[in-house]
Amino acid sequence: MKNVPFKGIIAYPITPFDDKEKVDIPLFKHLVERLVTSGSHGIAPLGSTGVMPYLSDEEKEAVTEATIQQVNGRIPTLVGVSNLTTEKTIHHAKFAEKAGAEAVMIIPMSYWKLTDDEIVAHYDAVASKISIPIMAYNNPATSGVDMSPALLKRLLEIPNVTMIKESTGDVQRMHYLRKELGEDVAFYNGSNPLALAAFSAGARGWCTAAPNLIPELNISLYNAVEEGNLEKAKDVFYKQFDLLKFIVNKGLPRAVKAGLNILGEEGGNLRSPLKPLHEKETEELRNIIKTIHH
Repeated sequence: MKNVPFKGIIAYPITPFDDKEKVDIPLFKHLVERLVTSGSHGIAPLGSTGVMPYLSDEEKEAVTEATIQQVNGRIPTLVGVSNLTTEKTIHHAKFAEKAGAEAVMIIPMSYWKLTDDEIVAHYDAVASKISIPIMAYNNPATSGVDMSPALLKRLLEIPNVTMIKESTGDVQRMHYLRKELGEDVAFYNGSNPLALAAFSAGARGWCTAAPNLIPELNISLYNAVEEGNLEKAKDVFYKQFDLLKFIVNKGLPRAVKAGLNILGEEGGNLRSPLKPLHEKETEELRNIIKTIHH
């Protein structure tokens, strides 16, 4: 499989802010370090969990550089570079490549609903300007664009679009991608509640914010799948299922921040308009975490 630097658990760090809502880079580096040392197989900053659309260009570049410095080549990094315009996306993709990212992740962001041809041209333009691989990311819940399997197939014809991340939560698509594109397609699951089903469907990896809170369970699910031990995989998956569902339902940045605080870690602040979880929700999360670590 050429040019596919990722497999296993690809962890999303949150982007923490200080009490003036400025990005807290030292805390960010600490949180990245936790993800690396707890065994994640890759780090993916500047996704939805990292509230990428809420950051200025300078902040995105600071976060990109901080990630690559902190990871320091121990595991590969996948930097989110999505933007509304093709020009800006190219700018961030080139920056990430120069900073030392192994790959970039791009979701088609739009205000107007983009046509398939516009999406293909967008990826093609970015791909022609960088030499590192691209992961195309489908998440209609955040982007408003649902890329059909047929469109994803077209994107994979672009030489350095080598990976697909599917977050629709529809496992049939994964089976379809596998069937249509053959054993060779590198696809990744971005839907937490589907982690087990996606691995069974042949996903190479799972992109998730959960390792901020339960890295051992995430990694042992992947290991059980690799060993072909379905009983163990099911057991480990159901142990983490409530937490996965909770963090998705409450919004990843809010839930991960609250979870870090519950674990006695500094989670930083959020940037407005995002606000922390309510006390009742925090209590619910505390109980879920308690049950897991019981």
